[in-house]
Amino acid sequence: MHQFVRRTARAAAAASLAALLASAACPASAGAFTPYTTYYEDGYGKPAQIQPAYKPAGVVGRGPASEEAAKPETAGAETAPAFPSAGLNQPQDLFVDGRDHLYIADTGNNRIVHLDDAGRLVAVLEPKESPLSRPSGLFVDKDGAVYVADTGNGRVAKLDASGKLLREYRRPETSQLPASFKYEPTKLVVDKRGFLYIVTLGAVEGLLQLDPDGRFQRFFGSNKVAFSLFDSFKRLVYTREMYRRELAKLPGATVNAAIDRDGFVYTVTKDIKTDQVKKLNIAGLNQLESRGEFASAKRDSFGEAGWWADRQTPPQLQDIAVDPDGNMSVVDAVTGTISQYDANGSLLFYWGGPEIAATSKLGVVKSAAAIAATSKGELLVLDGANGLVQAFRPTEFGSLVHRASKLTREGRYAESEPLWREAVRLDAYYTPALIGLAKAAYNGERYKEAQALFFRAGVREGYSDAFWQTRLVWFQRHFAPLMNAAAAALLVLFLADRLTRRSPFRERVRRRLRDRSGFAGQLRHAGDLLRHPIDGFRAIRHDGKAGLASSALALGLALASFSFMKAETGFAFNPAVYTGVKLGPLLAQFVAVWTGWVVSNFLVSSLMRGEGRLRDVCFGSAYALLPLIVVGVPLTLLSRAFTLSEQAIFGFAQIALIGWTALFFFWMVQGIQNYSVGEAALNIAFSLLAFAALGILLFTFVSLSGELAGFVYSLYQEVVIR
Repeated sequence: MHQFVRRTARAAAAASLAALLASAACPASAGAFTPYTTYYEDGYGKPAQIQPAYKPAGVVGRGPASEEAAKPETAGAETAPAFPSAGLNQPQDLFVDGRDHLYIADTGNNRIVHLDDAGRLVAVLEPKESPLSRPSGLFVDKDGAVYVADTGNGRVAKLDASGKLLREYRRPETSQLPASFKYEPTKLVVDKRGFLYIVTLGAVEGLLQLDPDGRFQRFFGSNKVAFSLFDSFKRLVYTREMYRRELAKLPGATVNAAIDRDGFVYTVTKDIKTDQVKKLNIAGLNQLESRGEFASAKRDSFGEAGWWADRQTPPQLQDIAVDPDGNMSVVDAVTGTISQYDANGSLLFYWGGPEIAATSKLGVVKSAAAIAATSKGELLVLDGANGLVQAFRPTEFGSLVHRASKLTREGRYAESEPLWREAVRLDAYYTPALIGLAKAAYNGERYKEAQALFFRAGVREGYSDAFWQTRLVWFQRHFAPLMNAAAAALLVLFLADRLTRRSPFRERVRRRLRDRSGFAGQLRHAGDLLRHPIDGFRAIRHDGKAGLASSALALGLALASFSFMKAETGFAFNPAVYTGVKLGPLLAQFVAVWTGWVVSNFLVSSLMRGEGRLRDVCFGSAYALLPLIVVGVPLTLLSRAFTLSEQAIFGFAQIALIGWTALFFFWMVQGIQNYSVGEAALNIAFSLLAFAALGILLFTFVSLSGELAGFVYSLYQEVVIR
């Protein structure tokens, strides 16, 4: 009874999809609507909806319940594809050969179904001399030999085109395989040499590589174990016995594999957060770690999640397909989302939609089991739940992107430029098109245009390289005038110094600079602090060298410098400037941290018998921000003249700024409180602990106040209603 219900449900789903195919066969309706939405991500990681890159093109694998709906007079097709009367039962894999013939691993029926490029039945492969048991994966070589991952029999079976068993690959006899290793092949690929790369169930060692004679060669393309800071701590403090009691950390197990025309092997891994897709050369090195010249935002994660998917869980990638142009398409087993990347791993687009349990939609995959690409660039997705293969054909926009991307990768920038311009006309913010145009402009030595396009696309490396060329051209044109102007300025300064050395004007300036009284003297004290910080801070405490007005001015200038650094640092070092920097929250955090420091340091210093008053700590903490004022603004201006080639210099300057500011706060505590070096260090440590405690108390108070306000409001509602 249960089997009858399942078969009826499967047949109904097939019939509904076939009926949808009848409407999809009409060109007018096929191009007007897709039951899913298509997205891409810009260089800043923000998703944006675009027009469809692929459209549903039909269904392969109809069972007997849908044969009537698939007839030419009802479906609008020229010929009705024949298919085995039993239909597909829990299919797990499909493969497209060089003739675009389709092979399906019909797992539940223990057979391989062979269809031609029009979806007509060619053969059903069922070796009678050694029947298959739960075949889960397959591969067809250039000679037509079919390799089957015969999971239930624990072997790889090699069949000829008629289904006759040629040979089988059992567990290799070698001491290099541990006794605990389970040889249960689920997927496989075969390279041009005849070497087999086998995915085994739950194997964390990587692909099992066998030579054509079935001898073990090595494990290929294994994943890495995630290693956290806490793991480093455990390695440092745990004993050997404590390590034995720990649960072993294992890498993710590879679930599928593919191979392209150039011999690169691709692997897919579930349940990990990074490197779910690898592109491995013959040495087993991942080629996607280097994302190509001027790649978009660096990503180490594959498998996109749309609004219809749970973004908190890792993607559950099931399979990968590589089209003739090298574009990689991966499908998520849970959400049915299809993500497509170029040969360098840069995202082109992804699409999908919410799955409704009670209905079936042409183009929405309920349970993706496998994906493959044809020579025409079409994608075939095996729907394991419905026992069908859904076909997706590139739209005009998708084909345009594919052609332009291929030309760009081949270095034919001039030919790709008009195609990318057309793509930008269709979608002005499509990031791959902006990058393609930027590469074309860079190759054509239009560096300013390339710089602007890389900025729009969010590609720091390309922006930096284009700016480097722009800067070089500018210096070549203006170097001589700049040197002449600098020499003239030095000469003028030298003559002015010689001619005004004994003038009354310079004497009056010297007297004013020596005057340390009043507000002007407090401002001049900043110069003394920069030269003699400890003595300068002691003078603030004992000689009144700082006041409320001068300290407020110093704090205000520090806030202005901080804002300038956050908002105006060059794009090469601060990509956030493109999307806009919200200064309000940043300034509020700055003031809150500074105020919390002043309060906590004063309280701790009072307990540690410090000599500083609250006003002294407040004034000293404002003056301690002087490095931020002195270095912050010039460093920000330099960031607009630097490229990533000078990143080491810029990074060192930033670290120096942070270190100098930290030293000023240390010297402030030492000078204001009259501490030794050790006492000052201990005071700062306790002050930071007090600051953390104040933060926790404040957070708790705000949370409880919100709860109390809600409680009072609910009481008020009760009184008003009654």
